[in-house]
Amino acid sequence: MKIDPTLLEILVCPQCRATPAVDVDREELVCHLCRLAYPVRDDIPVMLVDEARPIGD
Repeated sequence: MKIDPTLLEILVCPQCRATPAVDVDREELVCHLCRLAYPVRDDIPVMLVDEARPIGD
């Protein structure tokens, strides 16, 4: 997974505006505040709440 570092600096969770963490193993961006994981497809983050999956504890 290769995401432009400049893009990562400006990305925020669309639901709460928090900065997501990168999960390289699952190829996701994770918002720990909302407990949502956003997929990264073809190195492009899909920052849509409808596309996110809830994360467990």
